[in-house]
Amino acid sequence: MATKIRLQRHGRKSYAFYSIVIADSRAPRDGKFTEKLGTYNPNTNPATVDLNFDSALSWVLKGAQPTDTVRTILSNEGIYMKKHLLGGVTKGAFGEAEAEAKFEAWKANKQTGLSALKAKQEADAKADAKARFEAEKKVNEAKAKVLAEKKAAEEAANAPAPVVEEAPAEEVAAPAEETVAPEEVAPVAEVATEEAPAAEAKAE
Repeated sequence: MATKIRLQRHGRKSYAFYSIVIADSRAPRDGKFTEKLGTYNPNTNPATVDLNFDSALSWVLKGAQPTDTVRTILSNEGIYMKKHLLGGVTKGAFGEAEAEAKFEAWKANKQTGLSALKAKQEADAKADAKARFEAEKKVNEAKAKVLAEKKAAEEAANAPAPVVEEAPAEEVAAPAEETVAPEEVAPVAEVATEEAPAAEAKAE
């Protein structure tokens, strides 16, 4: 019997998640399985894998063949790294303790890479959020400016026309009376004196 390690689908259409199972290669995709090794959820970033490491390694060592997707999952989880190291122990290249140390170093390095990736994703998310905030701020400022201009135009159109006061007509000055200089008027007393002798002469 050919044994396969494959995924069994669960969940709704837009949010599928999977069980990692051991099954007969002739069984339907979502049919009966021999053993459940874990779960795989691709809806998270990065994808979430919950795997029974020892059982998965045992089945791989027995020759169970994974599908392409499951092979990638098992490789990322270190199943094939551990298989390679155990092969080195079998061949006498190094001891079990050294193999275990190499595997722990591999896991630590992988964890460091995952942490760096997560930090980068968080930084990218913050930068993206900031960029979206700035873009939205500019849009809101532009809208506020347009509304302010519209309101100012409406107020100007509805404002009453200013009352213009007419300037008072200039008063025409009355002509000044002519003033006769005092020397131009003959003294009345002197005129009477000069006429008196002539009257007396005429009487004689």
